[in-house]
Amino acid sequence: MSKPNILIMMTDHQRADTSFTDHISITPNLDQLAKDGIRFTETYCPSPHCCPSRATFFSGLYPSQHGVWNNICNAMALSTGLNEGVRLWSEDLAEADYQQHYIGKWHVSIEESPKDHGWIEHTVTAKGGAHHGTRWDQYQEIALRDESNERKEGEILRPGYGTYKLYGTNKREDHLHDERVLSETLETLAQLKDENQPWVVYSGFIGPHDPYAVPQEFLDLYDLDDIQLPESYTDDLKDKPALYKRMRQQLFGQLTEREVREAILHFYAYCSYLDDCFGQILTALDKTGQTENTLVLYCSDHGDYNGDHGLFAKGAPCFSGAYHIPTVIRWPKGIQSPGREVDQFVSLADFAPTFLDLAEVDENHPYAGQSLMPFLKNEQPDHWRDTLFTQFNGVELYYCQRSVFTKEYRYTFNGFDQDELYDLRSDPNQMKNLANNPAYEYIKQNLCKKMWQFAYEQGDAMINPYITVGLAPYGPASAFTSIE
Repeated sequence: MSKPNILIMMTDHQRADTSFTDHISITPNLDQLAKDGIRFTETYCPSPHCCPSRATFFSGLYPSQHGVWNNICNAMALSTGLNEGVRLWSEDLAEADYQQHYIGKWHVSIEESPKDHGWIEHTVTAKGGAHHGTRWDQYQEIALRDESNERKEGEILRPGYGTYKLYGTNKREDHLHDERVLSETLETLAQLKDENQPWVVYSGFIGPHDPYAVPQEFLDLYDLDDIQLPESYTDDLKDKPALYKRMRQQLFGQLTEREVREAILHFYAYCSYLDDCFGQILTALDKTGQTENTLVLYCSDHGDYNGDHGLFAKGAPCFSGAYHIPTVIRWPKGIQSPGREVDQFVSLADFAPTFLDLAEVDENHPYAGQSLMPFLKNEQPDHWRDTLFTQFNGVELYYCQRSVFTKEYRYTFNGFDQDELYDLRSDPNQMKNLANNPAYEYIKQNLCKKMWQFAYEQGDAMINPYITVGLAPYGPASAFTSIE
């Protein structure tokens, strides 16, 4: 069999549940892809932000190894690019004679762009020269505005920052970035129609990133009466870190319950817009005559709380909504028994070794991830993870946070506040914090041990023992001790 082509559509902020068949979100093209391929229902990113998660996708490494911790297009960046010597999978595929086309959002480095890693660049955004945030001159303009103290529909008042509008309506042509990415993807696929060389096309969209501004035609697909508040919406956050409560009380708590439901509806409609774009891309692929031997991946960089615990967007709250992402793969010529769902833990770090497997590249890279090829072949790997980990050092406001979770429990070490422990079997929505419950001390100790073992394996530097910063209940040395 000739080497397969690879077509990737990565969205920004999309939650995993919007890709599930039984979910209210309307995504017929993604649903069909799952019927013809495999849906991985338990895929997670390593950090609830674009840059570290995207760097993990392209490198197969966690932030402690690739070196990208937060927003690189900002003066508060902890780093502006990858650690020296970090190699991306695209470099190996370029050497394996793959023709690779990069279209859309990059957000991995401002020191290098895709062309430095084996890609042909089309429109590339979030790279060197980009700035994310507000500058002092813009704040001077905000100060001169006659801003109303009366909050309007979907707005969050932020004195001195400018009013923020969480959701709204726009036209398709207002999605300048994503419409351009779509257009260039369609053009690129048309040019690959008679291509004999294996190829990769990467399409990086920025939806459904907040604010959720969506064309009316996609809003019309939904009825507000069908939109329910998340079960965790009633969480008063009293047993959670103060930062979580502050985000809820100061910001999203301004919204009425109806507005929260409207925001959720707009988020789903945004996913429907993206699905429409995806359908056009799949049609363009069909026209190339290369669908049979093209692996199509639909995924996202991270999720969005989307009303969970009364929150939106993403950040320090270590709830699964910001980490759990969609992953659907189709490859007619290579997937055995399509239509399956795989509920094993999958990481964004798994795609680098998977793509090298696909391209039959024999490279001994020290990946944190594992190849998904056994699952595509309907085989069960001999050794697959039963635990996943997260690494987060904050964005602009820095919060050292690490978490470890299994199918049963989730423990989060918050260096800035109280820790969290949830029994996911009885509390999947993470409502009751058990971190200070003596009955769960053994569980917390065991998960701390796993957290530090992973930190040791990944070279995580968050191990300073100084008295005011070494605040984990069980420190790094527990990685090398037994639990009685």
